[in-house]
Amino acid sequence: MAELGLRDTHGILAQPWVRQERTSAGLGWEHLYLSAQRELPYREAFDGARSHLVILHLDGPVTVSRGRRGLTSARRIPPGGLFLHPADTELAVELGDRLDTVHVYLADEFLQAAGGDRPVRLAEEFGVTDQLLEQLVRALEGVVRERDPGARTYADQLGMMIAGQLARHHSAGRAAPAPASAPAPVAGRPRGGGLTERQFRAVRELLDARLAEPLPLAELAAAANLSVSQFARGFKARTGLPPHRYLMRLRVERACRLLRTTTVPISEVAVRCGFSHQEHLTRVLRAQLNTTPGVLRRAG
Repeated sequence: MAELGLRDTHGILAQPWVRQERTSAGLGWEHLYLSAQRELPYREAFDGARSHLVILHLDGPVTVSRGRRGLTSARRIPPGGLFLHPADTELAVELGDRLDTVHVYLADEFLQAAGGDRPVRLAEEFGVTDQLLEQLVRALEGVVRERDPGARTYADQLGMMIAGQLARHHSAGRAAPAPASAPAPVAGRPRGGGLTERQFRAVRELLDARLAEPLPLAELAAAANLSVSQFARGFKARTGLPPHRYLMRLRVERACRLLRTTTVPISEVAVRCGFSHQEHLTRVLRAQLNTTPGVLRRAG
């Protein structure tokens, strides 16, 4: 699947009144597109986009008016406020003052996967606050800020969590949940919820073989023959860690081993172990082990 990009948006970000500062372009994200920018006041109407839109206001408050065929409602949105707009839906919007924002466009298949066996329709909302959703968007923006291709698994995990939060708390017209009953067994999934030994072995072989590469969560799930959401739950039940943290642990372990037992340059060790550069490796080792590559090399 091609990387999600500007062609999948409403066209807001391509307008002359928007100054993009950071985007996810080039990171290979198939289900997510993120852009951080400064927006100047404007009034415009846009066709529906192929993807769902989440806008986080970083400052303000600012007055925003919205509608479909004309402006029908207005609201004063504070910092941390959210603007949600579903895919394939026209949008008329007026921004009353300049504003720093983060836009996240989410492919519909990601949202539907988060809804399980029930279709999800994203609600049209603006001015709402959701602390968890805000934190997830900020964390995803942090991945873009770092420009670390090796964080692909983490980005996918964040995207899945964003989709889950939208499906649970920001969907329109969802039916009330059915009475509780024993869930039907899923083929290939153990009763306890964790990955089977065979599934875990297949995933671990993939992780070991491609430790230095960006690893989409969907490829790890495919190795276990599970959906992304089933895999994420099963993997954590098996290991006690979400996939991106487990992957980082493997990268740190291999880097430490190479630093202690070889004379491979530190910069090459970083690349071999999936870190974007030597400084990235140093930062992670300091945070996780309170040490540096140089100290580990001398201790070896």
